[in-house]
Amino acid sequence: MPLRTRYLASQLQRDLAKKMVLLAGPRQVGKTTLALSLDGAADGYLTWDAPEDRERILRRRLPESNLWVFDELHKYRRWRNFLKGLYDKRPPGQRILVTGSGRLDYYRFGGDSLQGRYHFLRLHPLSVAELGITRPADLARLLALGGFPEPFLGDSDVDARRWSRDYRTRLVREDVVSLEHVSDLGSLELLMLRLPELVGSPLSVNALREDLQVSHQTVSSWLHVLERLYAVFRVSPLGSPKLRAIKKAQKLYHLDWSLVPAAGPRFENLVAAHLLKWVHFQQDTEGRELDLRYFRDTDGREVDFVVVEGRTPLLAVECRLDDDTLSPALRYLHARFPHAAAWQVSAVGRADYQTPEGIRVAPAVTLLKTLV
Repeated sequence: MPLRTRYLASQLQRDLAKKMVLLAGPRQVGKTTLALSLDGAADGYLTWDAPEDRERILRRRLPESNLWVFDELHKYRRWRNFLKGLYDKRPPGQRILVTGSGRLDYYRFGGDSLQGRYHFLRLHPLSVAELGITRPADLARLLALGGFPEPFLGDSDVDARRWSRDYRTRLVREDVVSLEHVSDLGSLELLMLRLPELVGSPLSVNALREDLQVSHQTVSSWLHVLERLYAVFRVSPLGSPKLRAIKKAQKLYHLDWSLVPAAGPRFENLVAAHLLKWVHFQQDTEGRELDLRYFRDTDGREVDFVVVEGRTPLLAVECRLDDDTLSPALRYLHARFPHAAAWQVSAVGRADYQTPEGIRVAPAVTLLKTLV
């Protein structure tokens, strides 16, 4: 399936005309490719990983181009001050784009001297809407291969598994250790192997601590760094005065959902990643206060995902592998928030209808193609 222009391309152009842009996201998600697709980017591209480019950056001998692209610049300890001075003294019409792995987002929070000088965009893996998927067979390939460009476009199950294994190893041994002092890489790698099995269930840090024989603080720290690097993301429960909802237990998902072994949790993970991509897009481009949650109450009723704006639910989504009876928990939640859209979506089911109370039951593609 050919890849069209990435979904952030037009927004990136608009933002560059106004301010500097920081483009973050997981490694190998296509940030550099997207940057180099812009007019003038090839002439103004510099990467901190190349010694000759690094010297040009340090000496401020920059290319003759109206677009400077700095890749992996966050590896330079003084990158924020460098960009601040460069932006404040830039010639008229000069555009500045900074790309990097999740560490760019991580360091962004450590004393932000660039405040007011940049727009921040997050690039996510490929999705149903971005790929123009309309057929269940194409959704099945996306579910199997994951949404990262290299394994998906390679269209090989074996190559995708090899890529995913190598990706996880490099993430632990290169990216995580650059942010945290990790003396026990073996336990960290065991954590990475354990996490895909926990997708879809409330996450217990204490259980992980006992399994790995490390401290609660260590597991919490590792999870926090993995989130900053866009390896995983956590979804918190929805709390509301109208509901007897639980308030603490989070659920964990992966940006590379192909890691998840079981079919049901993998499909739930794919839907979670699609919803998060839409939420981040709305946050970054529209400034909306959206958040991705899930619902579970003290009576055991659970709905997989709820998108909220402020404290108001906008969209509730329940995931099923195949056609199934309507979820009583989804009906319960919709009765309390009737103005929120409610969907029950399936990976391979064909049922497509709307209930009298307004809940849509449909194949997952029907909903996912309306996102981003």
